Amino acid sequence: MADIKKIAVLGSGVMGSGIAAHAANAGLEVLLLDIVKPGEKNRNFLTEKAIERQLEAKPASGFTHKKNARRVTCGNLEDDLGKLKDCDWIIEAVLEKLEVKQDVYKKIDAARKIGSIVSSNTSTLPIHELMNGLPAGFAGDFMITHFFNPPRFMRLLEVVKGKDTRAEAFDAIRAFADVTLGKGVVECKDTPGFIANRIGVFWMMLGLLEAVRLGIPVEAADAVMGKPVGIPKTGVFGLFDLIGIDLMPLIAREMLHTLPKDDPFVKIYQEPPLVTKMIADGYTGRKGKGGFYKLEKDGEKKIKKVIDLKTGEYYAQPKKVELASVAAGKQGLRAVVESPDIGGQYAWAVLSGTLHYAAMLIPEISDSIADVDAAMKTGYAWKFGPFEMMDKLGVDWFTEKLAAEKIPLPPILEKARGKTLYKMENGQRSAITVGGAYQPLIPPKGSLMLADIKLGRKPVQKNASASLWDLGDGVAGLEFTSKMNSIDLDILGMIENAVALVKKDFKGLVLGSDGDNFSVGANLGLMLMAANLAAWKDISEMITRGQAATMALKYAPFPVVASLSGMALGGGCEMVLHSNAVAAHIESYPGLVEVGVGLIPAWGGCKEMLVRTLGQKEVKGGMIGSLMATGGAMPAISKVFEQIAMAKVAGSAEQARDMKILREDDRITMNRTRVLADAKARCLEMAKNYTPPTPAALHLPGGTARVALSIAVDGFAKAGKATPHDVVVSKALARVLSGGDTDMADALTEQQVLALEHEAFMELVKTRGTLARIEHMLETGKPLRN
Repeated sequence: MADIKKIAVLGSGVMGSGIAAHAANAGLEVLLLDIVKPGEKNRNFLTEKAIERQLEAKPASGFTHKKNARRVTCGNLEDDLGKLKDCDWIIEAVLEKLEVKQDVYKKIDAARKIGSIVSSNTSTLPIHELMNGLPAGFAGDFMITHFFNPPRFMRLLEVVKGKDTRAEAFDAIRAFADVTLGKGVVECKDTPGFIANRIGVFWMMLGLLEAVRLGIPVEAADAVMGKPVGIPKTGVFGLFDLIGIDLMPLIAREMLHTLPKDDPFVKIYQEPPLVTKMIADGYTGRKGKGGFYKLEKDGEKKIKKVIDLKTGEYYAQPKKVELASVAAGKQGLRAVVESPDIGGQYAWAVLSGTLHYAAMLIPEISDSIADVDAAMKTGYAWKFGPFEMMDKLGVDWFTEKLAAEKIPLPPILEKARGKTLYKMENGQRSAITVGGAYQPLIPPKGSLMLADIKLGRKPVQKNASASLWDLGDGVAGLEFTSKMNSIDLDILGMIENAVALVKKDFKGLVLGSDGDNFSVGANLGLMLMAANLAAWKDISEMITRGQAATMALKYAPFPVVASLSGMALGGGCEMVLHSNAVAAHIESYPGLVEVGVGLIPAWGGCKEMLVRTLGQKEVKGGMIGSLMATGGAMPAISKVFEQIAMAKVAGSAEQARDMKILREDDRITMNRTRVLADAKARCLEMAKNYTPPTPAALHLPGGTARVALSIAVDGFAKAGKATPHDVVVSKALARVLSGGDTDMADALTEQQVLALEHEAFMELVKTRGTLARIEHMLETGKPLRN
């Protein structure tokens, strides 16, 4: 892999500044340049304001930690071109105008060092036009690297090489973007819209036109063209609102200019009069007055309204779309498109057209159906790519339906008759090629997903909510499989079994799965059911078993490593805290959030945060400033109190490190597909001469700390910043964190702090205020302020 240490980004718009921020997140030094704004005294005004916007964005869509902005040096294209000589990769992200880009390339070529790589973030211009008339040496170092917005979150990077691009330069960027930037890299041919937008824009346009033709309401169209078919819940119209309706004609204009006249997009494209009027009136989506959806205030409430595609009038969005086709999503994709209702008709019209179009584009846009599927999954967040969807429908069923509608079959589907587009053989997944043969799909070196492990294998042990897998090389993997990986008694039981099995047959254990989230915490539904039945012994038993599970993980005679990605909330966070090490995806969001439902962490979260924070040489920050200044254990206790009482959730793995949920030596990985491999490697490193940690002894102030924290809580209540039940929960938390009836002369064991957690939890779960919070969370997904 190329030794790329410094990157330059030319153009500080939304994409340019986003790319700069993402590169800084990856630990790279970044030079950000743009034009000098006419009439502005500060010659770096545009780039400095761009970084300010990235820092101020809420939620943060650029920087994973504010400190990363220090890695970006702002400059301008008049004074600072000479600094390009220090850059290894130069990314152009200026206006989508050929003459502007080519002028910038001439300036880059005059200033850059020999062998530096140059790329364009263009989404529409072909590489052969970009390179027309430029020196052969420059063309050899040039390629297209098309990032998706926002670069921090969107994994897809489409790469396009020209006829003169050096193979070693192209391979270097592919590898670097994968490992260092965390991208899902897909090679595309030099065709309009490349892969994802070529198919995605067609799908969106077809979705709009078919909704108008069929007369299906906007909210119904999105309901069926969302989760039931494996597409994000925004569907078509929600996505238009998200990206901006006014972009539709701009993107279409570029596509119409470059696509052949017989392309299906050219044939179907039209701009409905309603859309033209919406754009003219400022209804361009979320960035405007509204779009296909809009929010209107009604007193203190906000009402979501939807546009009528026929009349242009808005109406209140129904709470739920009642369509058999939406419910059919649980039975699979074919059940959705076979539904006779209007949702089924819409789903078939849009998906059949989109899937047929994708098949037509092989081999024009790519020779690989797997690359096309990967582009749609990482660029548009589809759960399944178009060719995977065809397999789910059944290739023969799909082709017969197309034939019945007198739609000609693309060559790739002719080759797949009587077959599947993907097949599994001897634990190896393969994809059909243009010639009809199958080609094995080999993951990049260092990439590992649990799905790869599962191919053709059976788990070591399994129950309804968890599975234990052999990851190879003497490492076992414990996978949570419940809904959103919520923790129940089956998972706790599997932890108990895993500890015994790994001790006997393996070197170490990795906790993790391929799911979007590590775990959203304990199963609240089961807890509420038990509470409503006054089954307090059952709840107490779950706390006891949860504490036993976390302590078994922490003090196992082998290393336990958490493979962390997405949310790790409440009990999920406690599992992470009790692992001996963590390999975390940069987009990890752990936090102890139990107070949101009127509880406190009781599987060792309070205890473990005290252990980690009391061990700090210096504790900075904190809401309760007077307590932070008292010295001794109080700064650490007040810091932990604030973090738990406010249900803080880290916005990235870097922030989790600041919060002491991750240790300083825990590893952060940029690419989601490499986290499990990194966790396994860390486990094997630790397994050599492994010794479990020494149990901690905690010296806590007892009553003095409890009183101080309680006074602070009462102050917040008087100021209207804490509700009556907040006070109840916070004072229970204060008792645990202060050590109960202890004082600084006593040393509390971890088990004694666990007992305090258990006691406080059981007191709170019996209160009406807490049960109301749990019910509200289960019904709405939002915390109740009572």
